[in-house]
Amino acid sequence: MAEFPIEPADRIKTLPPYLFAAIDEMKKKAIARGMDIINLGIGDPDLPTPAPIVERMRQEVGNPKHHQYPSYEGMLTFRQAVATWYQRRFGVSLDDGTEVLTLIGSKEGIGHVPLAMVNSGDIVLVPTPGYPVYPVGTGFAGGVSYMMPLTKANHYLPDLAAIPADVARKAKLMFLNYPNNPTSATAGKEFFKRVVDFAQEHRVIVCHDAAYSEIYYDGRRPASFLEADGAKEVGVEFHSLSKTFNMTGWRIGFAVGNTQVLAALGKVKSNLDSGVFQAVQEAGITALQSGEALVDGIRSIYQERRDVLLTGLKRIGLEVEPLHAAFYVWITVPKGFTSASFTAYLLEKTGIVTTPGNGFGDAGEGYIRMTLCTNKERLAEAVERIEKVGLNA
Repeated sequence: MAEFPIEPADRIKTLPPYLFAAIDEMKKKAIARGMDIINLGIGDPDLPTPAPIVERMRQEVGNPKHHQYPSYEGMLTFRQAVATWYQRRFGVSLDDGTEVLTLIGSKEGIGHVPLAMVNSGDIVLVPTPGYPVYPVGTGFAGGVSYMMPLTKANHYLPDLAAIPADVARKAKLMFLNYPNNPTSATAGKEFFKRVVDFAQEHRVIVCHDAAYSEIYYDGRRPASFLEADGAKEVGVEFHSLSKTFNMTGWRIGFAVGNTQVLAALGKVKSNLDSGVFQAVQEAGITALQSGEALVDGIRSIYQERRDVLLTGLKRIGLEVEPLHAAFYVWITVPKGFTSASFTAYLLEKTGIVTTPGNGFGDAGEGYIRMTLCTNKERLAEAVERIEKVGLNA
């Protein structure tokens, strides 16, 4: 029988390869050549999930009541834990019934929110460089991404005044992310208040990705978008337990804020997924109730790593952005290189996996990103390897 051609949808055919999948392929080829790889390419914590969270999971996984479908919006006890954590951490009050929605990791919610809020042809304001899911989710919903450049000159904050009036008028949604991936820049309440004013003036829904809010250094605690007056009237904030508690594989997060946006997102989710395994939610409650006891130790390890890597990279002549939050190091490529060619050079000559800045959007050209997700001894070794081969194209 003759085979008939099977064609994927146009939205799939035009989709670029997922950035980190492409990097993983490069890494596999280097390993096949016998390279000893130091992987600084993907932001996946190498530290284990704290023991109290794992123990709570062990206790709950055998409970038969968790073996059936969970509720779509998440267990009330988990949402109550989120609301309590938000009040303690940010001083923001949330209604756990209508202003908290449980997610299968924040990536899932970020990818689905355009399906809930964006019509075909609607403009979505997207930061560049930025997390690739923002424009991809927009495209899946039929929206059109308008890229907001994040530049060093503007402290990696979007210049809201530079958005053309006709674009602002047509925009339906705006993605923001602070502490920022990939630049690690932070934003304060003054900026968030300007965002609220912009959103109210132009009737734009704000979706703030705060996945890295608890990875910070030198006591500089990042603000929540919802701390700005009027924020709940115009938007939502996405959080994840992944980076805070080394739970990337557990897949649990939450969205908080505007009740109408969360209700629409919840409707998408109820039709496309069946919620988070309740034993994972129970473990998430333990994480959120831990206060700073579990996170302080994690932060101190990252701060040690930051100091080793940044000091070393600067010593050998690389220009590196300050790092006050998140675990990404944003590095200007040396003269004679592009983002892609410097990434390839480091991999081929030193066995170090990094991420090219242009993989996060055109405004990332001229940079690479490294992570702190390996021990400080290997970070020091990475610096030594780069120093040995030099920085000349």
